[in-house]
Amino acid sequence: MVVGVTVTSLEVTPSPEPPRPPRPPLAAVPSPRRARRLVVLGDSTAVGLGDPLPRRGGWRGVGPLVATALGVDAGGYLNPSFTGARMRCVLTRQVPAAVAHRPDVALLVAGMNDTLRPDFDAARVAADLTEVVHRLRETGTTVVPVRFHDHSRVFRLPPSLKRALSARVAELNAAIDEVVAREGIPCLDLETLPGAYDLTAWSVDRLHPSELGHRMLASGFTGLLAEAGFAVPEPVSLTCGGGVEPSAAGHVGWLVLKGIPWLWRRGREFLPYAAVIMWNSFRAR
Repeated sequence: MVVGVTVTSLEVTPSPEPPRPPRPPLAAVPSPRRARRLVVLGDSTAVGLGDPLPRRGGWRGVGPLVATALGVDAGGYLNPSFTGARMRCVLTRQVPAAVAHRPDVALLVAGMNDTLRPDFDAARVAADLTEVVHRLRETGTTVVPVRFHDHSRVFRLPPSLKRALSARVAELNAAIDEVVAREGIPCLDLETLPGAYDLTAWSVDRLHPSELGHRMLASGFTGLLAEAGFAVPEPVSLTCGGGVEPSAAGHVGWLVLKGIPWLWRRGREFLPYAAVIMWNSFRAR
């Protein structure tokens, strides 16, 4: 006998998926901040020496290049720097004008003149730099100083003077590093700028940047400012143009009228320190 078996298909109803948790909203990316007021403080490099303007005379340099890159108009740009300025000069003679200007950004190139004086004191330079930063930050300013390259690798000096200058620059940089780390501010390290030791980056005196050198400085500054959240609508080009290359006669004239007298003055002040370096080296040998 055959028994018939009827198979009834069963429909399996899938269980509903648990509701997915809502996605967190995407964090808003802050738009770059526009810098409308810029001040440049410091010594002859801040003045723009090494990047002469055609026809009109005078100097351009890093300040106007950064101002153009940031979109700062003429009324928002201030440069009270002057040749020979030391860090104390920046604090006492330049910062008051800078504070009154209420800049968004302050660039600071100072310290090398301190290293060439017999009363150089790294701790005092650090204290003055700290006060510069504090006074400017009270107005909401982003302060960007520099730490220096070893200038003895660019400037032709006897070996003893070269060692002395290298030692002084190392002391200066240690003081600047201390302030930068403590205050948490950006700092442009000239040692790491590509081409910092190429002769094309330096003017005839080997003391001040050429037009290319000033453009390199401006590019370095604006790169740090972009990282700090500032808009850089017109990045700095490293293609030279707009300045003027001094003639051979102009080079000789500068060396005779200004370069050699400067070296004589600073050399007399720096020689006692160099003599100590020479004596210590002799004793070590």
